[in-house]
Amino acid sequence: MCPKIMVVDDEPDTIDLVKLILESEDIEVIGAKSGFDCLESIEEEHPDAILLDIMMPDMNGWETFHKIKEKEPTLPVAMLTVKSQEFDKMLGLHVLKADDYITKPFSRKELIQRTKELLEMKIH
Repeated sequence: MCPKIMVVDDEPDTIDLVKLILESEDIEVIGAKSGFDCLESIEEEHPDAILLDIMMPDMNGWETFHKIKEKEPTLPVAMLTVKSQEFDKMLGLHVLKADDYITKPFSRKELIQRTKELLEMKIH
C-alpha cells in the first residue's frame, strides 16, 4: 500500500504540481483547497502526512496546523509556503513546531526528498 499525503493549498495549480511529482514516486496525493476541507477530510482519508500552505483565506495555515495537531498530534505536518524569510522559518520550526518548512518554489528533487523524510516521521 502506498503512502498518502494530503496537500492543503488554495491554489489548485500547486496541488496539481505536487500530485504530478509525488505520484511518480508512488505516493498517493489528496488535495484540500482550504483548512476547513483539510479538517473535514482527515478522519475520512487518514493521510500519513500533510503539506500545508500558510497563506489561505478564511482559516490560515497556522490555525489549520493547530487544529490538526489537536486532533492528530502524531500526524507529521510540513508547511509548504512562499514565506521564505528566515524569521518565518524559525517561527514555523522552532516556535510553532511544524515538522518541516518547505518554501515555494521548490525543486522536484527537494519535494520528493523532504516528503519522504516527512513520511518516515509517521513510521517511527
